[in-house]
Amino acid sequence: MAKAKEEGITDKALLDAEHELWRTSFSYIKSMAIKSALDLRLADAIHHHGGSATLSQIVARVTLHPSKISCMRRLMRVLTLSSVFTIQPDGGGGEPLYALTPLSRLLVGSQNSASIMAFVLNPVLVTPFLGIGEWFQHALPDPSFFEHTHGKALWEMAGHDAALDVLVNSAMVSDSRFIMDIAVREAGDVFRGLSSLVDIGGGLGAAAQVISEAFPHVECSVLDLEHVVSNAPTGTNVKYVAGDMFQSVPPANAAFLKSVLHDWDDEKCVQILKSCRKAIPPREAGGKVIIVDIVVGAGHSGKKHKEVHALLDLYIMFINGIERDEQEWSKIFLEAGYSDYNIIPVLGFRSIIEVYP
Repeated sequence: MAKAKEEGITDKALLDAEHELWRTSFSYIKSMAIKSALDLRLADAIHHHGGSATLSQIVARVTLHPSKISCMRRLMRVLTLSSVFTIQPDGGGGEPLYALTPLSRLLVGSQNSASIMAFVLNPVLVTPFLGIGEWFQHALPDPSFFEHTHGKALWEMAGHDAALDVLVNSAMVSDSRFIMDIAVREAGDVFRGLSSLVDIGGGLGAAAQVISEAFPHVECSVLDLEHVVSNAPTGTNVKYVAGDMFQSVPPANAAFLKSVLHDWDDEKCVQILKSCRKAIPPREAGGKVIIVDIVVGAGHSGKKHKEVHALLDLYIMFINGIERDEQEWSKIFLEAGYSDYNIIPVLGFRSIIEVYP
């Protein structure tokens, strides 16, 4: 502290720095508060009462021991300060009234983001980050820090754990329905004029189903591994094909990749994109690859946007993935033999990329 004074750092600056250090270090408590809200279904309880409810009304609809009501008030205070809910000091009868915000409205309804958040905040996914400092001390190539923690990769672990497999699939379905509903509204021209589309690594086909419903004339199929497509839903217009995207891709007018390429290093991405190029017609015949993924630095230039990109880039390291900027995307497109691309940053922190052979 004496050294700080010698360097001209004021007490106010020191206290401001301490404040920021504590606020940043305690960010995980905000995450766990949201996890608690999901576990207790707090947003659903408020939604049941038309979007706003007193604590008594919320408590009546959640599993909560009566002795924990005072603790619940403290949880709700964190959730309101985090913009998950809002609060009116007197909602009638002397009780505060808690209301849904745009953020918490994403956790309710038939097509919500609760499943993807439950996946991200699950202890299986959170625990590996506790050891990331140790992981950095080992030389590459090295297992991902998920494997370093659990002894096996996420996909391998899910293949032997039915509950985790359900969690993963539910998360992917939740995320795909949410973002693809917006994609067809905000950038529907990307899909117009196509006669067929293959969703590569499309899991249970949520994205393909949204595209098929919005553009019934487009013949949509999903390519994924045998154990994935064996659990695919029936009664849809989407066709499911078991296969390996590194080996071959079924022929289609367009190949579609949502949140797939960020899982893989450049060499694997080039391999996947080469498989796609063999499957689609030339550009003049309408052939293209459509990618929904992050382009670091694209879109909004605000601090929050940059922070999400940086956090997601660090996050995807849990499977040795990478979030790429435009220059990094351009490099793999060129190496895979493509001639041009177009970035459309209309999906919040994500973008649509059209890639042409």
